[in-house]
Amino acid sequence: MPQTAPRAGTWQGSRPRWWSELPLIAVVYAAYSAGRLLARGDVSTAVDHGLALLHFEQRLNLDFETPLNDLFTANAWIGVPADFAYASLHYVVTPAILAWLWKRRRAADYRLLRTWLLISTLIGLIGFTLMPTCPPRLLEASHGFVDTMAQYSSYGWWGGEASAPRGLGGLTNQYAAMPSLHVGWALWCGVVLWRHGRSVWAKAIGVLYPLSIAVVVMGTANHYFLDAAAGVAVMGVGLLLARPALRLAGLIRARFGAARRLDEAAGTTAGTTAAAAGNGTTTAGTAAAGTASATAANGASNLNVASNVSDKCETAARERERIPRQQGRDADGSRSGDSGGREAGAAARSGRGGETATAGEGAAAAAR
Repeated sequence: MPQTAPRAGTWQGSRPRWWSELPLIAVVYAAYSAGRLLARGDVSTAVDHGLALLHFEQRLNLDFETPLNDLFTANAWIGVPADFAYASLHYVVTPAILAWLWKRRRAADYRLLRTWLLISTLIGLIGFTLMPTCPPRLLEASHGFVDTMAQYSSYGWWGGEASAPRGLGGLTNQYAAMPSLHVGWALWCGVVLWRHGRSVWAKAIGVLYPLSIAVVVMGTANHYFLDAAAGVAVMGVGLLLARPALRLAGLIRARFGAARRLDEAAGTTAGTTAAAAGNGTTTAGTAAAGTASATAANGASNLNVASNVSDKCETAARERERIPRQQGRDADGSRSGDSGGREAGAAARSGRGGETATAGEGAAAAAR
């Protein structure tokens, strides 16, 4: 039995429309940004969380941010590009790769990867809310960290308040450090490039980009190593939840679609019933009118038949009142005339004209 291809425009196989995708992504990003602002928390609590992470890393010799920050602070040719990368790539590369996926790849691949990114972002927002964390650059100077964004602010558009443009630091939450979505989003970009990139360069960038961002966020003193590790973990959880979320969305769509089809079917049935009732009324009227017309016609026909019968009866009565002798002569003449006529016709057909004429005269004399 041949397989039927899904109808174009259905949810299963079609590419999502940009006018529906763009608002969805914008809403999630707006929720992410607003959540960062709402989850500022208590500064002292955020500092306590930051110091706890630092001390834990120091005990395990995992405080990679300390030597990297020293390197970035001492070398402007490293620190300045790192600041530019931290302030821009997070907001440029990720949307660009998302748009490339929407345009070039299969709809199923795009849906899965887009859902993965959105779910991971929402999980990160939960982390910002539950665990506000002071980044290394905002700790006291005695801990040995330097804010490279503030140190090299004359080279870029940022000031001393994270990556926000000068004067707009109040629009960001500087204590939303755990997990690091800079690292999480970069890992997502790397996976996409490695899996769907066709050239060797694309795959190489897919490996180097998330590693570079992890180094940048620690060297600029914006995140601890554990923040970066938490960003990777969040992306892992988001990937595990992406497929179930798509299945749930499909079930919801199917249920609402079925309910909508039932409503449409009910409306169509009601309209059909009303139309049938109207047609039945019209048919009944037409039948009644036809029956009345037929009855009238039958009555007139019966009257005509009755008059014809009566006329024939009267004629028959008059015929019986004639004189018996005259009736006999009429009958003999009629029979003779008929016989002569038949003989004349036969003669004409046989070509014997004279004999026919003689027979006709004889027949006439006999009649007289």
